[in-house]
Amino acid sequence: MNSAHARSLFAQYLELTKPKVVALLVFTAVVGMLLAVPGLPPWQPVLFGTLGIGLAAASAAAINHLLDRRIDAVMARTAHRPLPTGGLDARQVLLFAIALGALAMAILVLLVNLLTAVLTFASLIGYAIVYTVYLKRATPQNIVIGGAAGAAPPVLGWTAVTGELHAHALLLFLIVFVWTPPHFWALALYRREDYARADIPMLPVIYGEAFTRWHVLFYTVLLVLVTVLPWLTGMSGLFYLGGALVLGAGFLYYAVRLLDPPDEQFAMHTFGYSIIYLMALFAFLLIDHYLVPPGNELVWRFTPT
Repeated sequence: MNSAHARSLFAQYLELTKPKVVALLVFTAVVGMLLAVPGLPPWQPVLFGTLGIGLAAASAAAINHLLDRRIDAVMARTAHRPLPTGGLDARQVLLFAIALGALAMAILVLLVNLLTAVLTFASLIGYAIVYTVYLKRATPQNIVIGGAAGAAPPVLGWTAVTGELHAHALLLFLIVFVWTPPHFWALALYRREDYARADIPMLPVIYGEAFTRWHVLFYTVLLVLVTVLPWLTGMSGLFYLGGALVLGAGFLYYAVRLLDPPDEQFAMHTFGYSIIYLMALFAFLLIDHYLVPPGNELVWRFTPT
């Protein structure tokens, strides 16, 4: 095998893992780890928890490639993937996914804790099997119901460090869960013809664009309200609240403008902003956690001693 072929093969296996998606999931998981304790968490659960959660997410992505290969072949967005192009075959992808999943579970069980391993496995099955095989093809609400699997990483990160579930971890879950529909429906609006060609009942395919645009707005309003909860419950302080409201105002701008967009590309601009929004929101949570401990007023933090 020459070096060019080896690089090509590596790139195709890497594409199976959906690295950009996995990176976002791992980021929210790491934030969950850091928020779980007052100071810095022990390095072992952070390192091995991140590795195990990341490998499990990569395994789920590879299974999604395998089960969606016929759909991917007819969609312009996915026709370049390794299975539709013949770069990899189904057996190679299956073995790759099993290896990643088995390694992830071994790391989580042996080096983290059983609760995190069980919840991670449930999330893997939820996305790779329940969503991909059934929900995606069964209902226009597929992304709403199936979003639970994608919202799990902050909880997994929390349990990796503490070994237990906590109400604040569930708040993080709720934020990502409510964020998922407006995020994904913006993409679905832009790719509606692709989904129609593949016979996937996404919301804009079944109920039309106007109906979907209003749903993006409704869920965005709900998201802004949900993101206030960390402050209301004392999980975070005013620094986070200010960041959440500014970011929420930006998302609302895109959602309102999407009702009568200037062009077709605006749906993708909304999709792009939604990714920046989630990353920045979790960054505000993290900064607030270390700079402004819950229960302390912002002005107190800056009073000279």
